Amino acid sequence: MSRENRVLILGTGISGLFTALKCARQKDVTQVLVVCKDVAIEGATRYAQGGIASVGSATDSIEEHLQDTLVAGAGLCNRDVVRACVTEGPARVRELMDWGVEFKPDLHREGGHGQRRIQHVGDRTGLAIEQALLAEVREHPRIKILENHTAIDLITEGKILKRWRRPGRCLGAYVLDTEANRVVTLQADRTVLATGGAGKVYLYTTNPDTATGDGVAMAFRAGAPISNLEFYQFHPTSLFHPKHTTFLISEALRGEGAVLRNSAGVEFMKALHPLGSLAPRDIVARAIDSEIKKAAVPHVWLDATHLDAETLRSKFPQIYSTCADVGIDIAREPIPVVPAAHYMCGGVEVDAHGQTGIQGLYAVGEVSCTGLHGANRLASNSLLEAVVFAHRVSEAMAKTWDQDEEHEPSEIMDIPLWETGRAVAMEEQLDISAVWKEIRTLMWNYVGIIRSDRRLLRARRRLAVLQEDIKTDYWNFLLTRDLIELRNLHTVASIIVESALQRHESRGLHFTVDYPKTLPDESAQNTVIQP
Repeated sequence: MSRENRVLILGTGISGLFTALKCARQKDVTQVLVVCKDVAIEGATRYAQGGIASVGSATDSIEEHLQDTLVAGAGLCNRDVVRACVTEGPARVRELMDWGVEFKPDLHREGGHGQRRIQHVGDRTGLAIEQALLAEVREHPRIKILENHTAIDLITEGKILKRWRRPGRCLGAYVLDTEANRVVTLQADRTVLATGGAGKVYLYTTNPDTATGDGVAMAFRAGAPISNLEFYQFHPTSLFHPKHTTFLISEALRGEGAVLRNSAGVEFMKALHPLGSLAPRDIVARAIDSEIKKAAVPHVWLDATHLDAETLRSKFPQIYSTCADVGIDIAREPIPVVPAAHYMCGGVEVDAHGQTGIQGLYAVGEVSCTGLHGANRLASNSLLEAVVFAHRVSEAMAKTWDQDEEHEPSEIMDIPLWETGRAVAMEEQLDISAVWKEIRTLMWNYVGIIRSDRRLLRARRRLAVLQEDIKTDYWNFLLTRDLIELRNLHTVASIIVESALQRHESRGLHFTVDYPKTLPDESAQNTVIQP
């Protein structure tokens, strides 16, 4: 009898869906199970405005894209991984087009890019990609999507055989069916983390509510190393308005000529960087933070009033309409903007094919640390990384099936069902909400754009106190999505703080007043936090 091989993918963004379609093509795979904690379309991908960075014109080149990425990464990129991504990117873009993504013929330019190379669908690129991939996935007979299922923890041999000192093989995950309010055991031969980032660890973020660092936290608890989590990218331009607290103003608007002005109307970036308002994101975000603090004002201005109104309406329809919704005509008046937590440049440490430190466990997309972004992600390289590594994970996985023994994981050992013990239903969610807000506030105040050892140590002490409360609630009450996310949020916050304390220099997205200088690139190292 032929062996049945199941692939479990946690996440339904571009990383998860692209990986699912790739894995489903393998002759050895019998089922691909894709799990998401909300409806399938909800997640960071659908909100990505800018696009995917990929060489697509005769005036551009692979070498130029490579160099722009290395410069933005501030000496910490893995050059081989960067070359692989920029080289393989055009082929993956063509696959997206084959799956129904209709990229516009004109290319955008964004911060840090020397050329126009952003493949886009206006300012709704992520939504177009998500819709196209979801349509393909839903039609595929080997792929099944489980919506409203929140992953709790990975199942590993090490957890089952508690006497082990190593994780062993990943055998799947325990998942909470939030509609049925029960925990299910999802056994798998290969598991892929495609859970996205952790923007909700900060008070102000462009990320959706699903971005709570679940994949990083689960991988860490399972025994996987986490790398470079101190490098959290703050997008320089998030709309400052109470009605739209997470709305991003795409960098492509600055690529078309919009400029940043301070409260006095001065275009302040010109004096700070040759690229002006199109400088790399870490530089722009710090400059805005400085202007806000110097003038004691809540925001700066993004000015596009000198650009053609019809161009703004046609190229940036979502930005135009969203700003109009709150009374801002971007063709006539500047947009109030502030930096906001946007992208996690570190994550679960993986090799050049997405394999984590745990056998049978892969990670792809924002949850992973591949070496592409280094200390600062170049704009629109995130969707590029997602599709390139989804392809690489699938290829690497395909070569491993013949290495498996002729039995199911359940024949190796019994995977125990989830036990609730004496846990009872939580009477109210007030404690969760209060702790959640406290974590996000202290992270924003003490572990934000500009850091110091004093602030980081204060954050560490407070997180240590909160850990005991969260641990008590986790074991005493029946699980809910909120409780699971709070636990993960705390884990990721703690790793960010520890990573930041270990880096005794300022590099890329990590700037500390105690170590303002950058060490020579030849001595630059990744920050690795071991479980």
